[in-house]
Amino acid sequence: MQMIYNSPNYCVVEFPPQDGHSAMRAGGYEIVDKNARREIFIDGAMAARFREDVQKLMEEDQSLDEVDEFLGQFDSLMQQPVVLH
Repeated sequence: MQMIYNSPNYCVVEFPPQDGHSAMRAGGYEIVDKNARREIFIDGAMAARFREDVQKLMEEDQSLDEVDEFLGQFDSLMQQPVVLH
C-alpha cells in the first residue's frame, strides 16, 4: 500500500493488485475524510474510474483545494467510521 494523497481534509491510500487474492485482483483505494472521521474502500470498476480521474487531475496540476473538492464527491458514500487502535 502507498499513500498517494494527504491533505488536512483527506487521505488516499492505494492498494496495488495482488495475484492470488480474488478480492484484490485489481487493487483498490481507501479514501479517508479526516474531518468526518469516515472512510470508504473502493475496488473493481469504481477503482479503475477513480484511477483514471486521479491521473487526469495529476496531469492538470490541480491545487489541494481542487483535489479535495474532487474527493468530496465520495463523502456521501463514506459510511465506515475511522477507528484508531
